[in-house]
Amino acid sequence: MIPEDRLRQIEDRFQYLEARMNAGADAGEIAALAKEYSDLKPVVDQIAAWRQLLEDMAEAEALLADPDMRELAEEELPVLKKRLPEAEHALQLALLPRDEADARPAIVEIRPGTGGEEAALFAGDLLRMYQRYAEARGWNFEIIEENATELGGIKEVVAHVKGEGVFARLKYESGVHRVQRVPTTESGGRIHTSAATVAVLPEAEDVDIQIDAGDIRIDTMRASGAGGQHVNTTDSAVRITHVPTGIVVTSSEKSQHRNREIAMQVLKTRLYDLERSRVDSERSADRKSQVGSGDRSERIRTYNFPQGRMTDHRINLTLYKLDQVMQGDLDEIVDALTADAQATQLAAME
Repeated sequence: MIPEDRLRQIEDRFQYLEARMNAGADAGEIAALAKEYSDLKPVVDQIAAWRQLLEDMAEAEALLADPDMRELAEEELPVLKKRLPEAEHALQLALLPRDEADARPAIVEIRPGTGGEEAALFAGDLLRMYQRYAEARGWNFEIIEENATELGGIKEVVAHVKGEGVFARLKYESGVHRVQRVPTTESGGRIHTSAATVAVLPEAEDVDIQIDAGDIRIDTMRASGAGGQHVNTTDSAVRITHVPTGIVVTSSEKSQHRNREIAMQVLKTRLYDLERSRVDSERSADRKSQVGSGDRSERIRTYNFPQGRMTDHRINLTLYKLDQVMQGDLDEIVDALTADAQATQLAAME
């Protein structure tokens, strides 16, 4: 049952926001009003569609008493009643609490896990998979730190992804990704299992995290080491250490000023993610039961190359189209994870 008082509160709030903007809110207030208005509009539209369906059903039922209109009403009423469960479900989804970070850009970090060089090569495959997915969705995918191995694998990569709904679509990628395949370096044809870890963090805004200058240490250094697109190109790489948490971030662009800016943004994002994780942990004693918990120690997916199979262990989804997945065809997986997360939220609300 959808609570009428809650629907009325949402509609009243929407009307208030509309009136305030039409009345000419000041510049400092208009941005916040417009954001809340745009967030509420799809919910209000869904409420209106649900209400209209109820009205149409009531009118059709009233026409049953009219001999001239009875036949038409008897045809229309079953059709309207059949649409009601779908409309109610859509409204319930619209009423679910929103993750405030869903619309934000994201920082994506990929690192090899167990498996040596094969794990590093797989980390590179995951990087290219996300690059293709971002390209297909019209997002901007910028690598801001990359450390490669001599064989073309990835020791570590940090990317900044910007576009519409980036974090909402990528947040389910956080976790351990396992691969089963015959490495190119394997002469005996044996299947090896290795892994890579993906962390997807919503980009922090200045209002989210305030960093005390006394809590950070900034070091300027020469970039060095094997591989990587930025390595050995600059003497102005920047490393920032957040002393209270021990978090260390680096950036190796050519501009020292740009490096400091990038490193501070990544640091804020990691601290924001740390705070989100703390709040989430307090909300749920069993975060592992939640899809998209973001637990990077949890194995979430297996890519089996000999069988052409991808399995997402959180929702027991298996697809036999691994080639397409590695080419960035992730929408079916993300949509299934999103639907499962919504179902979990609905069950909790009920």
